[in-house]
Amino acid sequence: MRALLVTSVGVTCAAALILPLATPALAAPPPHTVSAGPPSLSPESPGAGPPAVRTAGLPAADSAGSTQSLPLEPLAAPSDRVAGAAAGQGLERRTARPFSLVGVVWDDAKAELHGTVQVRTRATGSADWSDWQDVETHNAEHAADLGSDERSSGGVRGATAPLWVGDSDGVEVRVRPEPAGPRGRSATAPLPEGMRLELVDPGPDPAPEPAAETAPEPARAAPAGRSAAVAAFAVNPAPPTTPVVLPEVLTAESEAASAVNAELAPLGATFIPALTKAQTEDAATIAAGAKPYIGPRPGIITRKGWGADERLRERQFAYTKTVKAAFVHHSATGNNYTCKQAPSVLRSIYRYHVQSSGWRDFGYNFAVDKCGNIYEGRAGGVTKAVLGAHTLGFNTNTMGIAVLGSYSSTNPPAAAVTAVSKLTAWKLGLFGRNPKGKVTLTSGGSNKYKAGAKVRMNVISGHRDGFATECPGARLYKKLGTARTTSAKLQGR
Repeated sequence: MRALLVTSVGVTCAAALILPLATPALAAPPPHTVSAGPPSLSPESPGAGPPAVRTAGLPAADSAGSTQSLPLEPLAAPSDRVAGAAAGQGLERRTARPFSLVGVVWDDAKAELHGTVQVRTRATGSADWSDWQDVETHNAEHAADLGSDERSSGGVRGATAPLWVGDSDGVEVRVRPEPAGPRGRSATAPLPEGMRLELVDPGPDPAPEPAAETAPEPARAAPAGRSAAVAAFAVNPAPPTTPVVLPEVLTAESEAASAVNAELAPLGATFIPALTKAQTEDAATIAAGAKPYIGPRPGIITRKGWGADERLRERQFAYTKTVKAAFVHHSATGNNYTCKQAPSVLRSIYRYHVQSSGWRDFGYNFAVDKCGNIYEGRAGGVTKAVLGAHTLGFNTNTMGIAVLGSYSSTNPPAAAVTAVSKLTAWKLGLFGRNPKGKVTLTSGGSNKYKAGAKVRMNVISGHRDGFATECPGARLYKKLGTARTTSAKLQGR
């Protein structure tokens, strides 16, 4: 067995892999998506169709997905307005180009939205509208740390959490400020300036491709428009044991995102196969004389596997020195998705994080769906200490895991909790961390700990441990003790 390397492969190594792409680090994100038509979509009327909309950095009809960005307007007194409530801003019912995820953004990333955001949508091809759905208003706690290059790039915006609504072509939104009284205010808090509704189309799933000769026999045919690999995960949480390799020529950006995992799977693989504990220990480097406390490597669906458009992200990768802890989150996107839709949910969140919120890449290092499938998140290599934008104040030397869904009042599926245990047993084991242990982290500044504060935390913590937030939801937070115990057992502790 080789000796365990507990720090990430540094930027020098990563730069060698992506040298042909090199751009100045943390270049400003792509310009924000805007409507190409009139100053907002026209209200829905008989015979009215969706307006022309273009997507920043990509052609208007790009098959990889798109974002419609609609400025909010002052609302007159709504028919269901509560007496004395502020009217706020929003958009009346209107038709739009198809979308599956919504969120609201505003100009100043430091501004808080003190109020409520609600949306209702119309399913594509239907005349029926959904009930009003609440959108989580506080999403800043997931952003890059204050003072970091990513946070100070000039392109970061304030944003709500994104909400998955499924395939839709009609929308209505209302944003209402909190009235005077709460939090000691003597007047209604003003809403942030420049609020816009973001309608995200994730684009189609990666097209089915012939599997490599070594791939397992497919148990079922993949439905049209979905990758065979993703279809297999969706109907059976146990993934194939051999990576599926797409034969097409990779773009430079896709090649770079795949090359950082080259020791784990072939270039262009959609899946990193699982290993047994013995295989994992043999593949890892273990310090001389040290007991290899590391869990078996779980199967991981790569960015290629869930269809990440690598043109959207910042080209260079950012790393920290090590991984001391894992922060568990819920995505707050709602639970109305199927496991077959999970790749679409990820592509939507990715586009919302980069093009709507102005981040350099997908914020979390990993994601887990309700069936227990594990996905590679922010690019840079699944074994490396990749700097994320998941826990404001504690992104350095940690990793973020998002369980897709909302778990404040809904219990997380056992498969998802088990997947968190497997992932942490392996990844934390690479860096010599005990899942049941404690660690001291230095705050970069948050609403809970001032910058420079030394904070003692669990090696597997919830988002709320580092920031005053409901995340990862009360029901998921209660499961973290189980995750710690299981993760430690998988490591052999």
